[in-house]
Amino acid sequence: MVIMMVALAGCSLPFAGRHQDVDVALSDTGPLHYVTDRAPDSETSAPMKVGAYGGERSQSMAYGVLTDREDAAPAVREVVRFPATPLEFTMRGGRPVTLPEDAAAYAAAARRFTERIAAALRESQRSEVLMTVHGVNTNFAEAMAATATVWRATDRAAVPVAFSWPARDAGLLSYFTDRESGEFAIYHLKETLRLLADIPQLERLHIVAHSRGTDVVTTALREMVIAARASGRDPPQVLKVENLILAAPDLDFDVVRQRLIAERFGPAIGRITVYMNEGDEVLALAQTLMKGIRFGRLSHEDLGEAEREIFKRIRNVDFISVGNVVGRNSHGYFRRNPAVLSDMAAILRFDAPPDDEDRYLTADGGNFWLLETPPRIQGPVRTASR
Repeated sequence: MVIMMVALAGCSLPFAGRHQDVDVALSDTGPLHYVTDRAPDSETSAPMKVGAYGGERSQSMAYGVLTDREDAAPAVREVVRFPATPLEFTMRGGRPVTLPEDAAAYAAAARRFTERIAAALRESQRSEVLMTVHGVNTNFAEAMAATATVWRATDRAAVPVAFSWPARDAGLLSYFTDRESGEFAIYHLKETLRLLADIPQLERLHIVAHSRGTDVVTTALREMVIAARASGRDPPQVLKVENLILAAPDLDFDVVRQRLIAERFGPAIGRITVYMNEGDEVLALAQTLMKGIRFGRLSHEDLGEAEREIFKRIRNVDFISVGNVVGRNSHGYFRRNPAVLSDMAAILRFDAPPDDEDRYLTADGGNFWLLETPPRIQGPVRTASR
């Protein structure tokens, strides 16, 4: 049991070491935006280092930018600090009403955040945002490095925004601690998604979530979908989520059945792509501890005939089985493997369907596909962009 917990604590599969190597990976990237509810690391000083935020929880969100400077290492600059939540409220006529001063302070922070993202969209001449959400045992620097990797792979086709929740990067019990920290972060992620969707210049939002981060994302989106439908609004127009990529999702498939499939989650999203690996060692350990088939290890053979028919009718969900990734790469392949990065780039840059020539996939029944690695090319061959 102890060996399993130690292995799970290594879920993040670090980019190329710790902070020093991550700093090198973040060079020559341009500005990376972030939203976090991690508490600031008390050991950092101005100008803030890439490890500016630790693994403790913060009741308030922060928005900032990681800048790349030619004469120094990348530096973090916090631009907006939101008021702590929950905001204070009083009851009027049986309904909760936020205190005016708290509401005004939160609105001012939200306005500064949306103005900065809107300006970034204008300056980059883009109308899309690429958001990444990491898994457990991932420090802030690693989260930013993963964002930079995916952003570069997509040829910087959208404004990058990392949502980094208070996952720890060490500790025997960090997997279980992080599961609850992910639940803690759901409200802040919903607020971030809501504010982004309210930006007129933003037309499409792409989300790439990894491992346990997929639970944080899908839970937040599910609650937003329910709220939109209850208010009589169309969820796709409210959310603006064009692509949702779930890489190595650490989700119980029975939970997926009842909380996502049964509640018609898929139609609220433009396209959902799930990357899976039957040989994922981290998810195998999670499956042993938590029971239930992990979504990221699902295969076509795990489905019954009724489920296969359901998936066939869901036209906007694709399941990609990633082959030839084993050992320490069997879980973090979404940002380590050129084939997977190439495939994600084809989706995010060109809206390429699974049978597109740029994706090198082999049909495996219904909307299941095989991606063998390494690919014949290192990236999409197209040069034109939307």
